[in-house]
Amino acid sequence: MNCAVSLFVLLSSSLILAQDDGNAITEKPDETRSCQPDMCDLLMAFGAMKEKIAVMETRLKNSESRLNSSESRLRNSENQLLELRNKERTKVIFSAATGAGGKHIGPFNTNKTLIYRTVITNIGDAYSPHTGIFVAPVAGVYYFTIFFHAGGHERAGLLLYKNNQLMIVTGDHRTEADTADNGGNAAFLQLQPGDHVYVVLAANSHVWGTNHHTTFSGFLVTQM
Repeated sequence: MNCAVSLFVLLSSSLILAQDDGNAITEKPDETRSCQPDMCDLLMAFGAMKEKIAVMETRLKNSESRLNSSESRLRNSENQLLELRNKERTKVIFSAATGAGGKHIGPFNTNKTLIYRTVITNIGDAYSPHTGIFVAPVAGVYYFTIFFHAGGHERAGLLLYKNNQLMIVTGDHRTEADTADNGGNAAFLQLQPGDHVYVVLAANSHVWGTNHHTTFSGFLVTQM
């Protein structure tokens, strides 16, 4: 009798343990399944965060591009303003007379560059009273005038040159009817830096040399 009871107790204990083990085995898949939704939520949140970061990076790049563009436009505006200021500072104005103390200059057998030795105005120092040549300091449009006074008993003739190119002429023929002649001419010339402008006394002609009568003048109209 005691043996039967002992056997029953042993079998019961084994069955209980087997049930416990079975429950432990069947609970593991449940535990795994309970972790998967959390991981999916974490992955979804991470993906959304990556998208937000990508959008923020794109916006940041766009902002940097707009900033660079604004800085470039600002530099261009500053350069344009500086260029305008430099143009305003560039002033070229001159006027000179032949001088020679009231004496005839010429006539000569050949053409001769006329030197206007009495400087009236020379803003920018582009005209040389030593050579009689005006040298353009900047590219632009310039305005030049030439005037002369001469005796009527000899031919008078002045030629304005740009480099080696004849631009304008003024003069008068010899006559016995009058005692004095006056003449002049003017022109707008487009010049490049270093271009020469000068007046030539034509061969076999003369002008009256004073500080007031025979003059050569010019000024920069607009820079280009």
